[in-house]
Amino acid sequence: METEQDRRIRARRTHQKSRLGCKTCKKRRVKCDEKKPTCTNCRQHAVICDYATESAAPSRPLRREYRFKQSRYEVQTDLPSTTDTSVQSSSPGPTPPPPLESISLEDLHLFHHYVTSTASTVTDGHDRKHLWDIHVPQWGFAFPSILHLILALSALHLAHQQPAMRAQYLKQADDHFTFGVRSVTTVLSSLNEDNCQYIYISAVLICLVYFGHGPRAGEFLVFSESGQAEWLVLMRGVKSILESRHAEIFSGVLAPDALEGEAQVDSELAEELERHKARIRDVQELIRAETEDPAIKEMYDSALDSLQDIFDEVYRMRAAGKQGVNLMHLVIGWLYRLSDGFVRWLEAKDPLALAVLAYWAILLKYMQSSWLMTGWDEHVLAGIQASLPEEHRCWIRWPVECIFGDRQPLSNEIA
Repeated sequence: METEQDRRIRARRTHQKSRLGCKTCKKRRVKCDEKKPTCTNCRQHAVICDYATESAAPSRPLRREYRFKQSRYEVQTDLPSTTDTSVQSSSPGPTPPPPLESISLEDLHLFHHYVTSTASTVTDGHDRKHLWDIHVPQWGFAFPSILHLILALSALHLAHQQPAMRAQYLKQADDHFTFGVRSVTTVLSSLNEDNCQYIYISAVLICLVYFGHGPRAGEFLVFSESGQAEWLVLMRGVKSILESRHAEIFSGVLAPDALEGEAQVDSELAEELERHKARIRDVQELIRAETEDPAIKEMYDSALDSLQDIFDEVYRMRAAGKQGVNLMHLVIGWLYRLSDGFVRWLEAKDPLALAVLAYWAILLKYMQSSWLMTGWDEHVLAGIQASLPEEHRCWIRWPVECIFGDRQPLSNEIA
């Protein structure tokens, strides 16, 4: 007859629960699926699984100097620079990202700086969802383009903070930017509901890297001295992604936050705002007098009416103590929503279109507290002033006064 002790022995012998799980799962007291080289739990939590270290363990103790290998994406002289967007229109072969175990100490430094410092500079200071400091870095392990682009942004931030080492950090930024753009280019044709948020964040990071690199001679965001403006190509790429997967992109952690109560604009700011809007209305009347085509008048009226609305929104934000990167969605949003026809006039450097853009450039002045936007207001307005025939420079006298004051952007005289 079977005793109680016999039943206990038999139960222990037939126990089917795994006793070979990884140490991380055991420590967390969760069931391990024992997948190798990395179990599912460790992969989902972006932690190193001891299965991976066991499979890669050498036959003798690992020496400290070999724990981190040299990065496989070091400087390559045949690759384009950070601001070279021609890589987007080309069709390079897939460039597989390097495995994480071959990351260099320099890259670890960039990653640490991004998480502890750079991430906070691309938010409004109230990132309750921790999109940029937690989710985006985690997405980088699943989508290599994001990882390379946050390292590029971090390198540019360090170049801004440490001018003595600027050349070194710009080189690192160029390398990571190139790999980031190439890796996202290879998956653009397979945009779907599973990867659309990754691709969208990659596109946003590409635009941020462009701003972070600083103004570039001959390039003025929506027009250039020759050819198509590089940043405009980037913006159109973002617009295309958004239009195809808008609902899926703005869900989960990317879902818009609830609107907060509007701040009251005090009397001093209100007077300043009204001066801007009065000057915008003046240039609106000038354009109406210069234009006979009703369709063109409507196009300019729409652009200038929306610009006045953006000034209202920006001043409400300023009244609430928000500036710099907090204004990005408003200021850049105006460019984003311009009609294709108006953008074509800007690209052709039409004097009336450039005059409108000059009034928009005033808003860039209020973003100067962000390292990403340093110098962009003066750069864009100087490009507008240089592109306008001398007899039309009187149209932008107010923007020049607002941004440059007593200084002159390029010439010693503005009509």
